[in-house]
Amino acid sequence: MSDTQAASARILVVEDDKTVAEVVTRYLTREGFEVEHVGDGAVALARVQDLMPDLMVLDLMLPGVDGREVCRRVRAVSDIPVIMLTALGETGDRIAGLELGADDYLAKPFSPRELVARVKNILKRSSGGQAEATSEVLEVDGISLNRKSRAVTIHGQSVDLTQREFDLLGFLMEHPKEVFRREVLLEHVWGYTFGDTSTVTVHVRRLREKIEPDPSNPTFVQTVWGVGYKFGV
Repeated sequence: MSDTQAASARILVVEDDKTVAEVVTRYLTREGFEVEHVGDGAVALARVQDLMPDLMVLDLMLPGVDGREVCRRVRAVSDIPVIMLTALGETGDRIAGLELGADDYLAKPFSPRELVARVKNILKRSSGGQAEATSEVLEVDGISLNRKSRAVTIHGQSVDLTQREFDLLGFLMEHPKEVFRREVLLEHVWGYTFGDTSTVTVHVRRLREKIEPDPSNPTFVQTVWGVGYKFGV
């Protein structure tokens, strides 16, 4: 997906605050995205199936079906990127959203320009547009990762990863046995030079649950205490 193709991607904005929704929709539309707004969780779930958006901006607090439940149901059937909007200071809600499969989050009040930048970043990376990628297929210790098809198999068995989980695994596999601090992973995988590093921690935990034979005793993505994470022993 080129930058032009990424800009024409379909974005579903799920937000019950009309003012916030209007601002977000306006900024994304200005960048060339095809934007649809809904203000209800149940409607959002129906539109995900009909619209098949390339990315969803999802408010946590929604009437009826809340953002957590929407994210959980969407993640059960799709790996589309999800940026969750949370209340300022609600760290528990942010982590809960990430645990359910959100790719990223922004705390309210947020900068619409920052949201646009994160949307572009996620769409570019989900299309395989990482500048540091040097090999289309990575194979290490029975794990095969294909950047072009964005497919992962472990000993021939397919594994479903979200966009961020895929990017995180790919980066670590490309630098086996090299230890990375969470701040460095946040920059290289998420594209942010600053931010909440708990995002990395949660994604590592989710990734381990999908690829490790025993997530409590990981053999692929290992913790180097006091430093960060590495791939392989």
